[in-house]
Amino acid sequence: MTDERAWRRGGSGVEGNVRTAAIWSQVRELSESRQSELSRPLRVLDLGGGTGGLAVALAEQGHTVTVVDPSPDALASMSRRVAESDAADRISAVQGDADTLAGIVAPGSIDLLCCHGTLEYVEDPGATLARIAEVLAPGGHLSLVTAQRVAAVIARALAGRFDQATTALTAPDGRWGEDDPVPRRFDRATLAEMLTRAGFTTLETKGVRIFSDVVPSTFVDTEADRQALLELEELASADAGRIGLSALGGAVHLIARRD
Repeated sequence: MTDERAWRRGGSGVEGNVRTAAIWSQVRELSESRQSELSRPLRVLDLGGGTGGLAVALAEQGHTVTVVDPSPDALASMSRRVAESDAADRISAVQGDADTLAGIVAPGSIDLLCCHGTLEYVEDPGATLARIAEVLAPGGHLSLVTAQRVAAVIARALAGRFDQATTALTAPDGRWGEDDPVPRRFDRATLAEMLTRAGFTTLETKGVRIFSDVVPSTFVDTEADRQALLELEELASADAGRIGLSALGGAVHLIARRD
């Protein structure tokens, strides 16, 4: 791992990672609230859960978590992470994707579904949201994190690639060109419309990775610096100053309820 990647990763879990701390704060608050309402631990599905950082954090809160991911390598890494945790008996892993969800869990059986960094890579985002809705219980919640268009526009412009910035701003898929590694990026209004069509009510929308994607590691060379950046990231994500910083995040985090 390079020094740059190491500092961005930060602590040992999602709560200490400068890229995920604000996301985890919101997911933890939601899961605690729902557990209190239901008077039991939640049944969670992490779609595209990768190496299991979020799954382990939720399982350590007492919830039962199923991770569904198409990559056998990611699932192998997750198995090693789970084995080192205190929650191995509450986590299961299945190789699959949104198209196979119906064969993995029963319809209406999931209380919380996390889909983080996945929707921008699927072939049909609308169909994926519909399949997610099918496995969520009525009143169940979706935590959705996906790539946000505005950040890519600004990044390309700051790199002096004004043609690419214009393309990212105007292209329906939010890509800046054929070499863009991200298949699509979303506007908030588009996401809200897609969620509504899939049978969801959007409850919260926050930008994430507002500063953590752009601050050089040389400016964060002490633990005090990292903690200060974490605090700034969470405040900006919540748009505490009401100045629109949330809209500039590299990703957007939406909480939605299945109707």
